[in-house]
Formats: sequence, structure tokens, C-alpha cells
Amino acid sequence: MIFNSFDTLLKSARKSEKTRFLICWNRGLGDIPLGLYALTHRIRQFIPDAEVTYATRSDLADGFQLLRGVHVIACPEWKRGVPFDLNHTLAKSGLSRSDFDVILERPDPTRWLKWQLGKLIPKLRWNPEWDALCDRFSLSASKTYVGVHVQTETNYAYEKNWPVEYWKECFQKGVLEHGVEFILFGFAPTPVFEGHGIIDLRGRTNLFEMLSVIKNRCRYLLVPDSGVLSITYYLDAMFPIDAVSLWADPHQGVLKQNVASPNPLFYHRPLIAQNKDLRTVTVDDALTALFSEVRV
Repeated sequence: MIFNSFDTLLKSARKSEKTRFLICWNRGLGDIPLGLYALTHRIRQFIPDAEVTYATRSDLADGFQLLRGVHVIACPEWKRGVPFDLNHTLAKSGLSRSDFDVILERPDPTRWLKWQLGKLIPKLRWNPEWDALCDRFSLSASKTYVGVHVQTETNYAYEKNWPVEYWKECFQKGVLEHGVEFILFGFAPTPVFEGHGIIDLRGRTNLFEMLSVIKNRCRYLLVPDSGVLSITYYLDAMFPIDAVSLWADPHQGVLKQNVASPNPLFYHRPLIAQNKDLRTVTVDDALTALFSEVRV
């Protein structure tokens, strides 16, 4: 294995008996399994008794409960893409920099952890107590539901989202031709989707409620390359689900990670766009892949 600046830092910390780590994270949900799982894993390879704390936005804080044995400082004032004052953040929690031995304000998992690709399987801890959370939404155990994440709700250099008109066609055909209902997940109920067989939970669930619905009520999942896919893919729990993912750039996300899900019942069909244009993945492509009985 090729060592890098992060490994050099960890070797120095081990030699100096430094064990208290603070890591700041102000990016996306999907980075928890795709980057921070390996970051925590690497720290403990060098320093098994390391105490790892993450400072992060409030909307990401729940996701860190999926990592085993870490502490979280939720920062309500943090906004994605906006610089933060760490001294002020720590003071509001009754802490200071001196409470930690190593502080990583700008961690770089992409550069530091290339070794994990194709090798390390992220395993996100599922608490069985969360299974009951889906009951609050009165979803029928006898209906067939497709969970969907219609918008990644973040900005990238290329378009990661399927066109809205494709989703509308997909919902109509799925309900009429396949007898399923669609459950929508996301932060906010925009753009608006209306019609029979659409259950819009956008903005109505926290992370664990969403995952409980997916795990216990959804037989299928149709999503772009987003945090919803990454988190669900790496849940360390056994539940049957057929997932179709929509990719503008296959060199990202779980495809870049290039390892199997820890859930042996997770069946995944990625659909790759031509020339990074998701309009080339048709509704019929997605529905055929979603409801095919063939396992390849």
C-alpha cells in the first residue's frame, strides 16, 4: 500500500500517543459511507483506541450514527459551501481546540483514501429500533412500493438528475402498467408531482424514518447517484430490495467504490447515460430494468 500525507500524520500521531481526533465535514450525506467510513477505519488501523469526533451540519448529524463508535457535534449555523468559524462552533458546545489532539478542518478522503476503492466494503450500522419508524406513515404491507429520490438537491458540474417530465411519465406508467405505488423522498416537496399512486414524503421524514420506509416497505428503489443510494447500498442489514440507479457519470459514487453491498439481498442495476446526458436513459429503460425478473 502506498502511504500518503494522511498516513504520515497518523504515524506521527501514534508515535506521540495522540488519540483525540476532530474531523470537520460540511459536504454531502453520501460521503459518510463513501469517504468517512474509510477515514475512520484508517485512523483506527493506526490508533485502535482513537476517539473520533465529527463536527458537521445539523442535517447531516443523524448520518454519523451509522458509523460505529464516533461522536458528533451538530452545528446548526453551518451551511453547505459556506466557510465556518471552528473556534466559535466549539465554544458553543463548551469545547475548544485543546480538547483534541488532531484537528482535520479540511479532510480530503478522495486523495487520502484511494487505496479503499475496490477493496473496502463500507458497513453502516443499522439499529433494529429504527424498524418501527416506518409505521407512522400508514403504508400498507400488502402494496408494492417503489422508493424514489427525484432530485439530488445539490449542484454539480454536470446534471445528475433525470428530467421532471421523465419522472411524471415513469409514475404514470408504473402505476398503470405495473400496479405499483411510488414513495418520494427528499428535503422539500418540489418540483410538485401529483396523481394516483404517488406518496410524497419529501420534507416529512428524518434520515432514519426514510431508511426504515425503504428497508421495510419498499420492494424497489429508483434513484440517481445520490446520498439516498449510497446510504441504502451500504446498510449493514439484510432486506430484499431491487435498485435501479441513474448515472450521468459512472466514475462516481458506489460505482467508483466498486465493492458489493454488505446486504446480500440488495440487487443493483445501474443505467449509464450516453455522453453524461441522463435524457438518453429512457423511462422504458428504467421500468424494464426495475421490474425484470432476470438476474445478471
